[in-house]
Amino acid sequence: MSASESLQAEDAYFASNAPPKQLAAHTALAEAFISQHAAANRRVVLVTSGGTTVPLEKNTVRFIDNFSAGTRGATSAEYFLSAGYAVIFLHRQFSLLPYSRHYSHSTDCLLDLLEEDSDGRVAVRPSDSDRILDVLRKYQSARRNNMLLLLPFVTIGDYLHELRAVARLMAPLGSSGLLYLAAAVSDFFVPPERLSEHKIQSTNIVEKLYPQDAPSPSPQIEDEETFDNFDASPRVPRSKRLIIDLDPVPKFLKSLVEGWAPLGMIVSFKLETDPRILVHKARYSLERYQHHLVIGNLLSTRKWEVVFVAPNREDQWLRVARHGGWGDAEGRPLRPDEVPEGDPEQEIEALIIPAVAKLHDDHIAKSSSAERK
Repeated sequence: MSASESLQAEDAYFASNAPPKQLAAHTALAEAFISQHAAANRRVVLVTSGGTTVPLEKNTVRFIDNFSAGTRGATSAEYFLSAGYAVIFLHRQFSLLPYSRHYSHSTDCLLDLLEEDSDGRVAVRPSDSDRILDVLRKYQSARRNNMLLLLPFVTIGDYLHELRAVARLMAPLGSSGLLYLAAAVSDFFVPPERLSEHKIQSTNIVEKLYPQDAPSPSPQIEDEETFDNFDASPRVPRSKRLIIDLDPVPKFLKSLVEGWAPLGMIVSFKLETDPRILVHKARYSLERYQHHLVIGNLLSTRKWEVVFVAPNREDQWLRVARHGGWGDAEGRPLRPDEVPEGDPEQEIEALIIPAVAKLHDDHIAKSSSAERK
């Protein structure tokens, strides 16, 4: 696709998909946040996090979702804050958030860490007070110094409108701006003109009650019956199946690289399930969109290892250490038999963010050198 065709596709998408109601308010918040930290000569990172929904109706009841709880994004945001970055956290509504994520999971529920003292007041269990205090201090510091801005989204359309608006605001930051795109973005969507106005019905009850509203020619009305969504047997008539016609979401990473934030460093993620194609797909994405870093990870080992694929650099594998080392596992994905059970003790984002920040240092230095010439 040529540059003009890409721009036309971009304009067509944003013209036909309405912006979220909160876009103006979010844009104002982001503009003030970026201005404050630009004046302080502080680096700003946009972290996207969580999955995007694809509505199937205008009054949405049913939707398609992406697999993501926002763990990577929320954890990364904390490490960026620790590294001195101001963080704009563009996240799926109700997904994990920095700091509160530590007590959002069902295996570490906040209520399980509390108790009632002898005076009838709520208190933290002594065994957990130190780690809660550490998280609390970091959270309050981020809030007190206005280092963290939370902007929620829900649908794929919301996400793309918000991403474009914030990225454009970051453009004046130049090379000190960093875009860390960890959100799980839908690849397909239903165009607005094909969305059902109301909840999709599993029977033809609307046509039966209001035949005057039925399409012409009116379809044959069958006796109303309950549709069992869990009956996947061949006995289910094809007319009772839901078939969804999806269009591909335009690829806006090129627009981001060339137009929205052309001087900032852009990091994308590539999640795969087949280790044989992970590096190939990451390299293809890097060459296609000409950005600065693709972080590849496999669904089964994403908490244990990632691979950095960057221009003019050897592929770099980052792995959480385990007792006894990794043996000959360097330079390739872990085999299923090499992956320990459970979660690692160390968060792999503790390795990812310093490595990204180092590449960002190089990006800024390269940009400064080019400006002096």
